[in-house]
Amino acid sequence: MIILMNKNTTQEQIDRVIEWISSAGYKPHLSQGVERTLIGAIGDDRGRIHLKSAAFLPGVENVIPILKPYKLAGREFREDNTVVRVGDVRIGGGEFVVMAGPCSVESEEQMMECGYVAKKAGARILRGGAYKPRTSPYSFQGMEEEGLMLLKKVGDKMGMPVVTEVMNTVDVDLVESYSDILQIGARNVQNFALLKKVGRSCRPVLLKRGMMTTIEELLMSAEYILSEGNEQIILCERGIRTFETATRNTLDISAVPVLKELTHLPVIIDPSHASGHAKYIIPLTRAAVAVGANGVIVEIHPEPEKAMSDGPQSLRPEQFYQLMDEVNLLSNAMHRRIEGVQ
Repeated sequence: MIILMNKNTTQEQIDRVIEWISSAGYKPHLSQGVERTLIGAIGDDRGRIHLKSAAFLPGVENVIPILKPYKLAGREFREDNTVVRVGDVRIGGGEFVVMAGPCSVESEEQMMECGYVAKKAGARILRGGAYKPRTSPYSFQGMEEEGLMLLKKVGDKMGMPVVTEVMNTVDVDLVESYSDILQIGARNVQNFALLKKVGRSCRPVLLKRGMMTTIEELLMSAEYILSEGNEQIILCERGIRTFETATRNTLDISAVPVLKELTHLPVIIDPSHASGHAKYIIPLTRAAVAVGANGVIVEIHPEPEKAMSDGPQSLRPEQFYQLMDEVNLLSNAMHRRIEGVQ
């Protein structure tokens, strides 16, 4: 249920409604917009009839049932777009944000070169994997804490926030101490214990869609994080598994406008994992700008042929510079078009 408060409601009335929701056995979630205050009552359906009586509390304008299974992630709960703030970077705030860096942190020299290229080209956030989920147990698994230290060192030197993946609940606190954004990878999108753990974190979460995950399942995974109190979530479309073998996965470009309709959370695209081939990343990034995504996360490497993971889908520095030039041109054109329509 959503409890819609009157425009002139007082803080005392809001507090009273929150207290009443808790006493009814539900978890209250407060959303205060510029004009209206919404209070979500989250829980099972057993007390739904009882909740309707909240309409008689002082300051309450209406009690509205939420029809979607995801309560906090849906636009029924919040019409305004969520803007995730990381330092001076605003994801979902109008700027097309590019996150870039190597698939895995391999050495200080490699990380410094990637950081320099990302910063020079205009990327806003530096990525790098310290813990690597690999299909084979014999593949490179990442440098773990040493990798986290190198990532943070380079991020600090370049003045860029960093994003890296966390794979295990026991590592969340450690990764949180080094990273500005916690990434939940495709393989962990329905690791509910991990989702709950990062839901209690103070860091924003980059939640990647699983290769076999429906859009509704992705939003339900976001709901786990939101229900624990963390509202700073970035959704990421990174390709789904289909019968097609020409690319590593199939980029579901239609997921962006669908998600934009269903949720207030920002949406970005990962063209690197979607395609698996460096030659397709620039055209897919063009598509991301055109379809209204809030950004992309791409992999770069000074020498992709020597990369310890995902070399074939990593852009060389000169390719990344070209990508950023095209992003800037397309973003400016899109803004002019939108302003012209208005």
